[in-house]
Amino acid sequence: MKKDICNRVEQLRRWLREHDLMAYIVPSSDPHGSEYTPEHWQCRQWISGFDGSAGTVVITCLDNEQGQPLCALWTDSRYFLAAEQALESTPYTLMRQGVEGTPTIAEWLCQVLPSGSRVGVDGNTMMMSEEDSYTSAFKKHEIQLDTDHSAPDALWIDRPALPLAPLKVQPMEWAGESACSKIERVLCEAEQQGADCVLVSQLDEIAWLLNLRGSDVKCNPVFVAYCLVSREATTLFCDRRKLTPEVQAYLNDNKIKTEDYESIGKALSQQRGTILFSPQTNITLGSICTDPLRGRNICSPTPISSMKSRKNESEVRGMRRAMLQDGVALVKWWRWLEQAVPEGGETEISIDKKLTELRDESADFEGLSFDTIAAYKEHGAIVHYEATPETDRPLKNEGLLLVDTGAQYICGTTDITRTILLGREATEEERRVYTLVLKGHIALSRLKFPRNASGTQLDLAARQFMWTEGYNYGHGTGHGVGSHLCVHEGPHQIRMNYVAAPISEGMTVTDEPGLYLAGRFGVRIENVLLCVPHKQTEFGAFVGFEPLTLCPIDLRPVDWEMITPCELQWINDYHAHVQEQLMPLLTDEADREWLRRATAAVEGGKQIDND
Repeated sequence: MKKDICNRVEQLRRWLREHDLMAYIVPSSDPHGSEYTPEHWQCRQWISGFDGSAGTVVITCLDNEQGQPLCALWTDSRYFLAAEQALESTPYTLMRQGVEGTPTIAEWLCQVLPSGSRVGVDGNTMMMSEEDSYTSAFKKHEIQLDTDHSAPDALWIDRPALPLAPLKVQPMEWAGESACSKIERVLCEAEQQGADCVLVSQLDEIAWLLNLRGSDVKCNPVFVAYCLVSREATTLFCDRRKLTPEVQAYLNDNKIKTEDYESIGKALSQQRGTILFSPQTNITLGSICTDPLRGRNICSPTPISSMKSRKNESEVRGMRRAMLQDGVALVKWWRWLEQAVPEGGETEISIDKKLTELRDESADFEGLSFDTIAAYKEHGAIVHYEATPETDRPLKNEGLLLVDTGAQYICGTTDITRTILLGREATEEERRVYTLVLKGHIALSRLKFPRNASGTQLDLAARQFMWTEGYNYGHGTGHGVGSHLCVHEGPHQIRMNYVAAPISEGMTVTDEPGLYLAGRFGVRIENVLLCVPHKQTEFGAFVGFEPLTLCPIDLRPVDWEMITPCELQWINDYHAHVQEQLMPLLTDEADREWLRRATAAVEGGKQIDND
């Protein structure tokens, strides 16, 4: 594999010289700005071997001081350890994005390339929001960004075709609002901004707007398409071979037209009136929208982004149903795990497989919402570790096991992390770190705040105890979760760096602080929360959070001297709720007894029998 990567880099460098380019940028994205992409657009993985969800590769025609190709990959702290392993014995240098002293891609290119160079990128896979940062930096050094060439199109010989899986209609029971109603709301908001037409290019926005789901992207129930919405017509641009008779009839009933996926550019060129399009539109389509000959257009997030983030009653009911089914599977799995590990023979991969099998017992289960992270001991310090046959580690009855997992149910999407003590005793360091993470998790879950506060304002709640002790983590604290859609959903987030999007009633968001000690272990505890009303005062409306996730939290690694009475009350209340919700759904008395013990109330640092 490493040899293949080296050969591909050399082929691409020859291709650069043939096209008078000094460097080439390969983002992670597809033409829709997706976090996770169909295999057809996994170009960064093809050219580098690194398969994380975030990262950008740059290949130059230059050599470094050792005479090796000058190439680099930028990724964030979630993937530092994984990227190091993936890039070993390849020409790439790892650039630790967000670490002080690490240049941006544009800064680095300006440092290493001579003035007058041309840098290539496929305009279909770079978003307009990224283009400005490159062009403004390049202008000072007389470097040109060329978006008209696609190296993967020319060089990727066995490139996978675009998927053709059929579309499905999302049942109204869980959608809660018709496509016609959503389209009307979008048009009304767009017209208030002065737009006549909306280009919808992000896949989850299209799926939500039209109440359709697909399977073109692993773990994400979306499909490759564009959509144009105007008073004259709503048109879906997709491969029409994916439309079953049922879906075609549904589209006809909702007066939604269809055109070929590739015809979106021509349709945009012919569109009359002012187009509203997202900054997450790719450069190729964005250049059509911003063509001066077309007149005024509006580059702004579509109304769909904020509409989708606030779940209606049916979507909330569906999320609750999904959490119940997920909770039942997790209880069965955890009880099995406690028996299986001491007997031997279980590994990171085998326990992941077992959990998927238990989830599959639910009629609503449609697959995982992301690849499970089952990380034992030092693997837990790799934030987005994914076990492979080469790294798969046997589990012993000792140490910490971090499991971050989620599922897609037709009624909703789940995302949960639990850190589990295997064996009876945790080390002093493990107990301290685990308890700091738990305290941060509880603080955010208990938080009350003014409606429409941003996630950046809330982030301190989860980090305050860690910061006092000199600990921190590099990833965000929380992200939105879709309603049988993408497990990572915006626009709101809870994180250190500034995100302006407000948080208000009906939004789902994860609560997932963590700490990672390289070479030793990692701890993360995660629930999905629902933002709910708290109280109205003379200072305005206040909101808070309700945990939707239903699964015990392991209390064996807790240092109870660090837990306050308020935190203890939260733990007992949460576990009482989990028991109340899940107990009626468990038919095996052994599962019921395990849940009863796992959620027993705590007094004086010891769990007591709820009975």
